[in-house]
Amino acid sequence: MDNISHLIDLNDFSPSQWNTIVSLAHEIMSAPMVYAGACRGKIMGTLFYEPSTRTQMSFQTAMLRLGGGIIGFDNPSTSSVAKGENLKDTTKIVSGYSDILVMRHPLEGASKAAALTADCPVINAGDGGHLHPTQTLTDLLTLREEKGRLNDLTVGFCGDLKNGRTVHSLLKALSCFEGNKFILVSTQELKVPTYIKDYISASGKTYEEYTSLEDVMPMLDVLYMTRIQRERFSSPEEYEKQKHVYCLDTKKMKLGKPELIVMHPLPRVDEIAVEVDDDPRAMYFRQANYGMYVRMALILCMLDYRLESKPLLSGKIMNEVCCTNPKCITHTEKYLPHSFRKNGDVLECEYCDERILI
Repeated sequence: MDNISHLIDLNDFSPSQWNTIVSLAHEIMSAPMVYAGACRGKIMGTLFYEPSTRTQMSFQTAMLRLGGGIIGFDNPSTSSVAKGENLKDTTKIVSGYSDILVMRHPLEGASKAAALTADCPVINAGDGGHLHPTQTLTDLLTLREEKGRLNDLTVGFCGDLKNGRTVHSLLKALSCFEGNKFILVSTQELKVPTYIKDYISASGKTYEEYTSLEDVMPMLDVLYMTRIQRERFSSPEEYEKQKHVYCLDTKKMKLGKPELIVMHPLPRVDEIAVEVDDDPRAMYFRQANYGMYVRMALILCMLDYRLESKPLLSGKIMNEVCCTNPKCITHTEKYLPHSFRKNGDVLECEYCDERILI
């Protein structure tokens, strides 16, 4: 439906639209009772194909605080998905019951695939290791509230930068603001994907890559820690090689600036020691709370049609070409058109951004 806007990638919206959402979230935080019945009579469908605590519960709480209702599932084994129902049919049915649909899925590009035939706005709540736009809105609100700005920041990212959808989304977003610089800390195996680095460079911003967290701590205005994601590895052995490489503790915190803030999308495993929680620079629990308010603002904006997103598919349909990313949704949902953006000798899958040389 042409008049429906979806949030698949935060860059579907303009920075001015991000500001609209973040500013509204600030207003809601200041006067929550003003918005208590804003969604009375509205229903949000939640389709969570993989586990979630903060994202799922913050969306649910956001809708309840706005006065709306909720339907959906948090385990596909309890739905018709377990009987073999495809993504299109599930989405089509639930979007018919709902005014807005929120989906998390382990395959990359799944939310975009769902939006192609949905009868209501679709919000991507995380698609595999690809993108997580509402976490990025949470992060932008956190930076606005705690640092007072979104520009002229040196931001360090540490951990699984290859599979970290929150990292990818935030790097793309912060690349749109002047004066930002990125410090990327990871092992060689978990470096930021090339397409994200190219996006940073194309925006005119700079990045540096390191393997040591201690070396970069004095440089940072913001440290964004991430866990090593066991569920994204092809084998337990590969995960074991990476899982204990980085841990932020009080010794490392002493190397940071007094005005540093530490963020984390959560859940954490062992990458931030519990002792760091007592440091006033630790913002991750407050950050999670901001997520509820920014999702309240997003729901209101999308239901009021205040946001206008880009077309879902704008490239060329090439059904004879297969995406080389084994985690792309097109491999399981065979009915989907294979759509690619062409950039010289490279094709980019419009679902997962995988690059294919031609």
